[in-house]
Amino acid sequence: MDCIHLTEIRCYGYTGYLPEEQVLGQWFEVDIKLWLDLAQAAETDAIADTLDYRSVISTIQNLVKTSKFALLEKLAGAIADSILQQSDRVTQVQVFVTKPAAPIPDFGGKIRIELTRNKAHR
Repeated sequence: MDCIHLTEIRCYGYTGYLPEEQVLGQWFEVDIKLWLDLAQAAETDAIADTLDYRSVISTIQNLVKTSKFALLEKLAGAIADSILQQSDRVTQVQVFVTKPAAPIPDFGGKIRIELTRNKAHR
């Protein structure tokens, strides 16, 4: 199966376990991998025969900006479900949501959730 990768989609959002995270917000980074058949688009060179990534990016940005979930897992799941619902072409989606600055004492790393969903999981 063919794939489209969209990476480093940076968005400011309000997901986090701590109350201040849902008030002050923080930056998130989303990477996504979409499985779909790109054979026809490769032949026709027509956007109608593929997935318009602009709509996927917009969906991700909107979800990150407007959601107030406690868990990154919930945000990643909402992104996956939304993309699978809005596109008949996408058969599977893999979502990576990264929180670059987690408010955890003595931890300078990133937290990253990886979640894979397909039409059968819906």
